[in-house]
Amino acid sequence: MAVAAAQKNREMFAIKKSYSIENGYPSRRRSLVDDARFETLVVKQTKHSVLEEARARANDSGLDSEFIQDATHIGNDDNTPTVEDGTQQDETKNGHLADADIGDDAANADEDYTLTEEEVILQNAASESPEAEQAIQQAALLLRMRDGMGTLARILKTIDNYKGCVEHLETRPSQAPGVQFDALVKVSMSRINLLQLIRSLRQSTSFAGVDLMSDNNISSKTPWFPRHASDLDNCNHLMTKYEPELDMNHPGFADKDYRERRKQIAEIAFAYKYGDPIPSITYTESENATWQRVFNTVLDLMPKHACREYKAAFGKLQAADIFVPHRIPQLEDVSNFLRKHTGFTLRPAAGLLTARDFLASLAFRVFQSTQYVRHANSPFHTPEPDCIHELLGHIPLLADPSFAQFSQEIGLASLGASDSEIEKLSTVYWFTVEFGLCKENQQLKAYGAALLSSIGELLHALSDKPELRAFEPASTSVQPYQDQEYQPIYYVAESFEDAKEKFRRWVSTMSRPFEVRFNPHTERVEVLDSVDKLETLIWQLNTEMLHLTNAVKKLKGLHFE
Repeated sequence: MAVAAAQKNREMFAIKKSYSIENGYPSRRRSLVDDARFETLVVKQTKHSVLEEARARANDSGLDSEFIQDATHIGNDDNTPTVEDGTQQDETKNGHLADADIGDDAANADEDYTLTEEEVILQNAASESPEAEQAIQQAALLLRMRDGMGTLARILKTIDNYKGCVEHLETRPSQAPGVQFDALVKVSMSRINLLQLIRSLRQSTSFAGVDLMSDNNISSKTPWFPRHASDLDNCNHLMTKYEPELDMNHPGFADKDYRERRKQIAEIAFAYKYGDPIPSITYTESENATWQRVFNTVLDLMPKHACREYKAAFGKLQAADIFVPHRIPQLEDVSNFLRKHTGFTLRPAAGLLTARDFLASLAFRVFQSTQYVRHANSPFHTPEPDCIHELLGHIPLLADPSFAQFSQEIGLASLGASDSEIEKLSTVYWFTVEFGLCKENQQLKAYGAALLSSIGELLHALSDKPELRAFEPASTSVQPYQDQEYQPIYYVAESFEDAKEKFRRWVSTMSRPFEVRFNPHTERVEVLDSVDKLETLIWQLNTEMLHLTNAVKKLKGLHFE
């Protein structure tokens, strides 16, 4: 229901959107940052819906009837077991802590039991089959004890009654008011008994809190991410804002033929699979004419305003007869060109992907590019990326080794990142790859694709009107972006190398609990989560360093001769 509601709201929101055109550029435009924020909202709504549904199901069916077993099945034969350390014999009963510890609040809580997210995951795993219920699960419980260390004996006895094994136990004085100690208990027991253990502990007034901190083999905390470029076949989730069918202000909204043309080209992208040659598009005379107008404009602006790396790659694309004014390049030709120069390749996309999917592609040096062309009535703007923007804006710099490396590092940082971190990475992408400026002989030059493919904003960015700030990822990643008019703030990189170094330092502060690297030999992303993997990588790096050291020595020897 939440997803459907979000989709409906999104479509209504898209229809109400409007933009104005100044110097051939829209003031309202579709962006990776906006989509990242929308994606985060949808994920939160979906997660909330799933959790509420699971909690309601647990309450309606009664967790007692589904998961609570009678003491004759769970506990010892004695329903009032003793505790060896001298505590009262009635402190546990039927596998629970003593009834004396359970107040009215706990009894009420039993009637409307609220599962945490971790418990929902555990419950869903346990409900898959009878075998899944009895599967042994390791978990860490954080218990906040009100009554001091004497409670530990009751905890251990309760765990034993649920046929659990304590693998680790540690305590510390608590900083929380009204709580004397925090206890971290790592246990191993069946999933069904673990759920009941948590419930039993929560019903005791001896604890201010009982939290399931972690559980192995069951986690929704780290999202799935592709490990090989072939996995990108599963990364084709589109954001549907500003589509010509939805946005009445889209240049193609009233053009039935244009909308049909877009659908035909989109179907080609949807059918594409890893390893296939990129299908050619037979562009119409009108589409080639639109390309030519924008191409000639870029040629006029490039000598004065583009960075040297862009101009050098643009010249190579012209020399290869890929960039010509009268014909839109085919993605397969461009992809082959990039592969030779930086290892990047192209993959056809039906539209703007979700931020997570798009950034993940960059990790494999794959750039997702559309093949459709903006509407002929608006040659100098489009509310969503089209092939003209991507070919003239992005492709030249993806042929530059330093910039290609920077783009891949953004992609690698996104793998397994949280939703909030995806939003920050998208914002960095927005202010660098799309709207970035750099210094060149003390002069400002553009390297951002949105600047190099836009007349109005390029001239605005290089004027004295906006504020210019040094690129610092920590501050750049949280800077609000402007999508209704020209950017009031642009970030200036000293160089691509300087930008990469700052970006690496910032990424190291992210919360992702693991590191990844791209193995160019296997074309796979490797998670560096074991000593063996690290030792192999260190050995490879030592070999590379040996070759580099020998090369330097030989060069020095030739120099002195």
